[in-house]
Amino acid sequence: MIKNTDEMQQEIQSTDNIYDVLDNNHESFRFEELSEYLKELLERKNIKPAEAIRKSGLDRSYGHQIISGKKAPSRDKLIALSFGMGLELDEVNDLLKVSRNRTLYARDQRDAVIIFAFTNKLSIIETNQLLFDKGIEIIS
Repeated sequence: MIKNTDEMQQEIQSTDNIYDVLDNNHESFRFEELSEYLKELLERKNIKPAEAIRKSGLDRSYGHQIISGKKAPSRDKLIALSFGMGLELDEVNDLLKVSRNRTLYARDQRDAVIIFAFTNKLSIIETNQLLFDKGIEIIS
């Protein structure tokens, strides 16, 4: 049975033997490669990689290298690609977790603008304009 994050957290905190938790919950841990996860998202969103890359504003070649797993992208590149794929906020945060980046945090001013943008389905161009207007570093 696959456990949710809260159940896993509770079990980890209440154990005196982490090895048992690891052995007994193998199916509950994420072992996905970032490129596999990106391909799954593209399929789920029914969007072609080239279209997502174009909408993200990323360099075409670099975007394809991210999706194929040849490049390890920065947090900003993944956020840009998330705009290109039309992800929902929770999907963006899941992608950031899979890539071992910090999730979007509402108490961070830049992240707050990005959260607003995903919530209101803004494009990356519109988002960067909001960031620029407030003197905050754009997504690059």
